[in-house]
Amino acid sequence: MRALVWHGKQDIRCDNVPDPRIEQPRDAIIRVTSCAICGSDLHLYDNFMPGMKNGDIMGHETMGVVEEVGPDCTNLKKGDRVVIPFTIICGECDQCRRGNFSVCERSNRNKDMADKVFGHTTAGLFGYTHLTGGYPGGQAEYLRVPFADKTHIKVPSSLSDEQVLFLSDIFPTGWQAAVQCDIQPTDTVAIWGCGPVGQMAIRSAVLLGAKQVIAIDNVPERLSMARAGGATTLNFSEDSIVERLNELTGGKGPEKCIDAVGMEAHATATIDSMYDRAKQAVMLETDRPHVLREMMYVCRPAGVLSIPGVYGGLLDKIPFGMAMNKGLTIRMGQTHVNRWSDDLLRRIEQGQIDPSFVITHRVGLEQGPEMYKTFRDKLDSCIKVVIRP
Repeated sequence: MRALVWHGKQDIRCDNVPDPRIEQPRDAIIRVTSCAICGSDLHLYDNFMPGMKNGDIMGHETMGVVEEVGPDCTNLKKGDRVVIPFTIICGECDQCRRGNFSVCERSNRNKDMADKVFGHTTAGLFGYTHLTGGYPGGQAEYLRVPFADKTHIKVPSSLSDEQVLFLSDIFPTGWQAAVQCDIQPTDTVAIWGCGPVGQMAIRSAVLLGAKQVIAIDNVPERLSMARAGGATTLNFSEDSIVERLNELTGGKGPEKCIDAVGMEAHATATIDSMYDRAKQAVMLETDRPHVLREMMYVCRPAGVLSIPGVYGGLLDKIPFGMAMNKGLTIRMGQTHVNRWSDDLLRRIEQGQIDPSFVITHRVGLEQGPEMYKTFRDKLDSCIKVVIRP
């Protein structure tokens, strides 16, 4: 089959690779009908995440049609239409029973490695690093799904691929980011980053009843999309974010802050952002945490910081004493996709939201390597890429 394969920093190719096959009794094979390039894929593209190997198949936002099932996968059959969450879950361990699916205790086949790096393993993830299992991803014609009896979301034929594809990652990720804020009707929610996850977080905060949603970015097209979703927008290249957030909140700061940026903050005008870029360039720091520092500073005391943005390693100069003394609550983590999928699918069916609004490009698998570069270099015109194998 054809698949998008990682060969090193900024080197993604469309290669011929072996077809997947049933390896365990709970496996399924799906024929991929749609997949997408995620912002997290760019962290791999730029080689900021440790644990990638030459030949790894990319992609963790995938859906398709079941082609084959293992003997113990009794709740799926050939022809079922499914979205595949990016988190692989057993559904039976202590964490899965609590709904903490992104830290499933059994699905990471490289558990020993993850235990050493993280202290305790997290879940296996599709198309990500070998710290999370090194599972082949879904930017391919076919995908093997381990623990497929639990790792799937059945979707009705009445909804298009584009309406439901993002149940695999960015919609529940934006939703969880907002839910973690415990939004009250009097709250201002500030969201850093107007990429796909930020856009979903904006609309989730609105659906959850926030009084005011403020979105921060510097790309006009993304800010325009944020305004269409109900947000007041700030351009960090033109505005003093701290001053403007204080102005918009009567000098008190936002109660809830969401970091939908993660390790590759693009701010360049501040001392801390220049410091991060210099340290990262000489490999003395892995991530650029400008947004985290700014959130800690501007958030209202006793407020909440919600972090869906991905971080990969070691951060420097984080003002932890500031967060402690202000009594801030910090909630973060990979998304517990299946915890939210039933509710979010219902909201799509009822017309409360159509996640396809983020799509700006539609391409075939062969154009995938070119679209990685476009997605990385042209943020003004590229918000979400959908691939049809």
